[in-house]
Amino acid sequence: MNKSTIQNIFWDVDGVLADLNYAYYHFLKGHPNYRDQYKGLTWEQLPEVLPIVPEYGSLELKTHPEHGEQMDRDFCADQSFFRNRPLYPGVIETLEELNELGYRQFTMSATFDVEKKKAYLEDILAPVTDFLTIECVKHGKFMQDTAKKDSLLACYQKYDLLPEETILVDDRIYNLHAAIDSGAHPIRMRCDFTTDLPAELSWIPEFPDVQAFKQWLV
Repeated sequence: MNKSTIQNIFWDVDGVLADLNYAYYHFLKGHPNYRDQYKGLTWEQLPEVLPIVPEYGSLELKTHPEHGEQMDRDFCADQSFFRNRPLYPGVIETLEELNELGYRQFTMSATFDVEKKKAYLEDILAPVTDFLTIECVKHGKFMQDTAKKDSLLACYQKYDLLPEETILVDDRIYNLHAAIDSGAHPIRMRCDFTTDLPAELSWIPEFPDVQAFKQWLV
């Protein structure tokens, strides 16, 4: 990748800009359907409850072996838990700095309820919505399907972008494949509980937070 040619950044939200693991933890310990079972849950035990599927590479409610589908529905239905995913430190400032440097920035967030997710994003990212374009994509039947690839391709056309000038920053492994398949450059964001990249993707740059990514890019 020639970093000097990069003009566009698509940010995944959960696990990159916002702490989804935080939301999952408090959901399991606080939702009336699960709090009795998980009242003693510790932060370190999250991967035991939500086993990480290799193609995901990070925590996901749907991987719960017994109640995954229902957990996902319960989480999305209760806004007190759905919105309880704070931005990581320094996100707003980093996006502002990248805007000042001339990068076009977008969110590319996959969800099962586009309207609710977009409302949450417009709220939590309000300080930067004057330059940040919020795009949400609806998951297909399976989370690792082509939904994000298709939406990236649509955005290239909609906003007159060149994929070779575009980066997708994401934590989930299947979305890194979507970036590659769409012609963009993938960047992996690591957070608590993310697993290592498979050998065939070991060339992808990985960063612990958005500030480290910005320093590398500029």
